[in-house]
Amino acid sequence: MPQIYVDADACPVKDEVVKVAERHGLTVHMVSNSWMRLRPSAVVRMVVVEAGPDVADDWIAERVQPHDIVITSDIPLAARCIEKGALVIGAKGDRFTPDSIGTALAMRNLNTHLREIGEIGSSGRPFERKDRSKFLSEMENLVRLAIREAG
Repeated sequence: MPQIYVDADACPVKDEVVKVAERHGLTVHMVSNSWMRLRPSAVVRMVVVEAGPDVADDWIAERVQPHDIVITSDIPLAARCIEKGALVIGAKGDRFTPDSIGTALAMRNLNTHLREIGEIGSSGRPFERKDRSKFLSEMENLVRLAIREAG
């Protein structure tokens, strides 16, 4: 069965992930740099890694397998997981695919450069209620796809 890995430190859809995972009986690994209070669930495994840049990302990327699902807004982590055959979705419900990840990486790098030189100030629009709804729908579709592909 596929497993779900959540880059949990700044993830606004943890409850939605757990609801979908419970419905399908999938294990969720909530990976963060510090302990966080979560709604108790038999499917959730809390993983606290040491503080440091990319430590949580490395933990996820080292363990993810083909057909697993990763929830992250971190584009480089998404790319690493896609390379390993995982299905990846952002918190706003946008799926990262082998076809889209190159463009996402390029846009991330361009926006980082523009922020550094003062040309832009924001990294994107804020998380909204419609994003939560879109995420829930897309997550359900992705879980069904992962289960089907995993056999």
